[in-house]
Amino acid sequence: MNDALTDVSVMITRCVRRSLRDPEAFFTALMLPIILMLLFVYVFGGAMSSQATSTSQYVNYVVPGLIVLCAGFGAGTTAVAVATDMSSGIEDRFRSMPIASSSVLTGHIAASLARNLLATALVIGVALAVGWHPSASPVHWLAAAGMIIAFILAISWFAAAAGLLVRTPEAANSVTFVIMFLPYLSTAFVPARTMTPVLRPIAANQPFTPVIETMRGLWTGRTVTGASLGHEALLAVAYCAVILAVSAASASYLFRRRSA
Repeated sequence: MNDALTDVSVMITRCVRRSLRDPEAFFTALMLPIILMLLFVYVFGGAMSSQATSTSQYVNYVVPGLIVLCAGFGAGTTAVAVATDMSSGIEDRFRSMPIASSSVLTGHIAASLARNLLATALVIGVALAVGWHPSASPVHWLAAAGMIIAFILAISWFAAAAGLLVRTPEAANSVTFVIMFLPYLSTAFVPARTMTPVLRPIAANQPFTPVIETMRGLWTGRTVTGASLGHEALLAVAYCAVILAVSAASASYLFRRRSA
């Protein structure tokens, strides 16, 4: 047991150090959501707050969507890192060492969680600085943190499975582009009712929307879909649980197959 924990600790340290040694990708993942928030709030916020939302300030609406967008960017980094490991030959070296094979993927997931939580903290800090005023209680903050962690874990395992499914880092980056695009087809930036009839059901019935609405309801006390917070939270937890279970099982199977 102690040896397995040591292996996991070493792999987490390795993945974190590799992120720090790629400052361009690391700081892009951290700064891009902040830049997008400033863009949406100060460039588009005036029009959106008066026409698309019922909030007094657009920043109160857009923060949950940007946090989900952070996870999408982080998932792309995770998929590329996993694909790089499998195509560079380092996995062959790991197999020759007396380490737990499960520690390799665990290290990637833990590093992804750390990167995304750091990006989330930066987004929340900047949002508070530009006028975000959540009305949540400490209990609601804890619930929102739990929702964020559950979503990051689910999307990170999905990205790891995608990185194992493809053969090159470039292909992994292309696959995870879908993850980064889906938040735009949700209620992250505008309510579903403002979209065209074709896009409206897509925005209302995809995994990102209940996650976003759960965080929005916890922080502001209301959702924009018309459903109750309890309903959105139940959907969000169910989506995260299914994505996590399927992705983790798929990633483990693909890892064993490609490492054989």
